[in-house]
Amino acid sequence: MITAPPHAVIDVPLGERAYQVIVGARVRELLPALLAGLGAGRVAIVSARPPEWDPPTGLPTLRLPAQDGERHKTLATVERLGQAFAEFGLTRGDAVVSCGGGTTTDTVGLAAALYHRGVPVIHLPTTLLAQVDASVGGKTGVNLPAGKNLVGVYWQPRAVLCDTDFLGTLPERERINGYGEIARCHFIGGGDLRDLPLVDQIVASVTLKASVVAADERDAGLRHVLNYGHTLGHALERATGYALRHGEAVAIGTVFAGRLAAALGRIGEDRAAEHLDVVRGYGLPTRLPDGVDATGLVTLMRRDKKATDGLTFVLDGPSGAELVTDVPEAVVLAVLAELV
Repeated sequence: MITAPPHAVIDVPLGERAYQVIVGARVRELLPALLAGLGAGRVAIVSARPPEWDPPTGLPTLRLPAQDGERHKTLATVERLGQAFAEFGLTRGDAVVSCGGGTTTDTVGLAAALYHRGVPVIHLPTTLLAQVDASVGGKTGVNLPAGKNLVGVYWQPRAVLCDTDFLGTLPERERINGYGEIARCHFIGGGDLRDLPLVDQIVASVTLKASVVAADERDAGLRHVLNYGHTLGHALERATGYALRHGEAVAIGTVFAGRLAAALGRIGEDRAAEHLDVVRGYGLPTRLPDGVDATGLVTLMRRDKKATDGLTFVLDGPSGAELVTDVPEAVVLAVLAELV
């Protein structure tokens, strides 16, 4: 394990599946030591970034190009990666490394989980959204035409290296997009992170997620709170053909969650307005995009993985965020109308 400064180190305590998330400048340079610790003989790096971004591995290395974006997050991509792993001769004793945004870490994580029924994977997330959320927690997955993340498994990484140097390369929209996951932390126990330095925001977000994952690795209960804002968020991504980015969609979903909780009498108007204030404070969108059909959104939300008992949302309330089932469709439609 790596514990020395100047890097921030967050433990994800999961027994034999425990690992560390390491945050800071140039932490990608820790990769060779991590691979040596795994005893890997060779490694496949799947990267959505230019080759010069890839850190040295110290091992025979196969580099496979990838593309960030939801339309590349498919079973066909997983099959392509698995075939390349096999042709390279990758074994269960070797390792896979992902380098890219959240869609890349999700897809590569699934490929690693399925190949030989499980090959060690290390994530090098290069976007803010991937560093604060997507690369941590062991959820992997790809999309189907029917919806987002409908096929996946739990496969914990052996380490996550959140190199903050990568964030200086992000376009402005992608940088702000990452704040969608940070904004929702405000309402699930993360506190107000708006005035903190970026590194501290990343560490706080990852620390919160690590504590939730450690308590509920497989979504049996508490981990549902991490989906705050995501039920509408995922539906919006699908409804816009993924023109709306994940963090942007979650931001709108967070505002919606506040309005819906107020409509159901779970919170007061001041707390609902706080949702709008926090999301707006990060420069994120707060309204539904033009041309999105509310009825179509409801149909998509009924396909959400949590929706086993009617329309289901994670909502704020007197005891904090919790899963609320069988929410009346009429109320959902009325709140959606407020966000047009």
